[in-house]
Amino acid sequence: MTSNVALRPDPAPISACTVARDVQNFDLLIEDMETELGEAWGDLSFEDANAYLNQPDASELQFIAVAVDTSDENNLTLIGDIIGRAKDMDIKVILIAEDVSPIALHQLLKLGANDFVPYPLPEGALHDSIARINEPVEVVEAPQAPVTADAPAVATGKVGTNEGVVLPVHGLAGGSGASTFAVNLAWELATVDKKVDVSVCLLDLDFQFGSASTYLDLPRRDAVLEMLSDIESMDDDAFRATLTTFNDKVQVLTSPADMIPLDLVSPEDIEKLVSTARRNFDYVIIDMPSTLVQWTETVLGMSDIYFGMLELDLRSAQNALRMIRALKSEGLPYEKIRYVLNHAPKFTDLSGKSRAKRMAESLDISIELHMPDGGKQVAQSCDHGLPLVDTAAKNPLRKEIAKLATSLHETNQTEATG
Repeated sequence: MTSNVALRPDPAPISACTVARDVQNFDLLIEDMETELGEAWGDLSFEDANAYLNQPDASELQFIAVAVDTSDENNLTLIGDIIGRAKDMDIKVILIAEDVSPIALHQLLKLGANDFVPYPLPEGALHDSIARINEPVEVVEAPQAPVTADAPAVATGKVGTNEGVVLPVHGLAGGSGASTFAVNLAWELATVDKKVDVSVCLLDLDFQFGSASTYLDLPRRDAVLEMLSDIESMDDDAFRATLTTFNDKVQVLTSPADMIPLDLVSPEDIEKLVSTARRNFDYVIIDMPSTLVQWTETVLGMSDIYFGMLELDLRSAQNALRMIRALKSEGLPYEKIRYVLNHAPKFTDLSGKSRAKRMAESLDISIELHMPDGGKQVAQSCDHGLPLVDTAAKNPLRKEIAKLATSLHETNQTEATG
C-alpha cells in the first residue's frame, strides 16, 4: 500500500475509499462508511487519488465515494479525471454533493458517476446507494424510503400499459396564465369521472420558473434533479418514485429546487420522459417554458393537443405570429396548437369580442377557447396552494376549465371505445 494513501492501520483489505478535499468536512460520511465497512476503507485527497488509482492495489477497490461541496467547483477537471480513471478500472463511483450547483452536478454525473447522494446524508442513504451500485445493471431500484413515502404509486391496474393523452400548455406571453390553466386542468381531469379512477400526471418542465409546486403547495425535491440528470437509466418505477402526490389524485413532477439550464436535458431525454409518463397515466399535462428550446419540437410532435395561451394584447399577438412563423419554417405541426384566450371579454363586451375576432383574423388562427377573467380569487387560490374548485368552485374560470376537462375526457372515451 502506498505511503501517499492515508489508510487506517488495519491488515484487513481495503474495499472502498472516500475521495475529498478534506474528508473531515463530511463527518456523516465518515460515520456511515465505518458503519458499512468497518475498518476496510480509507480516505484520499484529490491529489492522492489519481496517483493511487494508477497503482495495482487500486484494482481491489469496489467503489470510491467522491465528496464535493461548493468550494470544489473550481476543481471539476481534477475531480472528473478521478471519476474517469475509476470508470476505466471498473470501480464504482458514488457522488456525495453538498450545495453544488446543478450545472456542476450534471457535469460530474455525465462523466460516469454511478450514483448520487445529497449531503447531509439522509439516514440509510449510503447503504441504499451501495446496494444499488452492486446490483445488476438491468435492475433499477426506487430511491430511498423517504422519497417513495411522499410519492406513492397511483392506484390503477394499468401501470405501464397506458396510451395516455399528452396535453402541453405553452404561455405565449409572460403572465398569460399557462401554469394556472395547467394545474387546474390536471385536477379537473383527475376528478372528472366519479365512477372510474382517472390517472393524471402533471409535468412541470419549466425548469427555471416553474410554479406548479407553489400552486399545489408541494415540496421541490432533490430527486427531480437527480432523475433529470440521468434520464437514460430511468425506468417506470424510478419515474413514479420521483413524482409527488397531490390529494391522492394528481401525480406531479415538480420543477427542480434550483434553477437549471433548459438544455440540461436533450430532446431524446424529453422523449423518454414523456413516453414514460404517457405509458403510466391516462392524461399527461405538461407545463411548458415560454422559451422555445430544442426539445419544444419533441413535445409538440408527441402532443395530442398543444394549448397556446394568449391574452388580448399586442405582445401576445406578436409572439403568436413569431411562433407560427418559426414552426412553419421548420415544417413542424403548428396546426396542433389550440389557442386559448385568457381574460377573455365578457359576453356583453361587444367591443372586446370584436377585438378578439380581429386578432384571430390577423393571425390567421382560430381562438377556440375563451377563458373568462377569474378575478382575485384565482391569485388567492394559487397563493393558498389549492385548485380553484377547493377555494372558489363557482368561479367562472373554474367552470370553463371543468367544461373543457369533461369535453376532453368524453372525446377520449369515445375514441377509445370506438
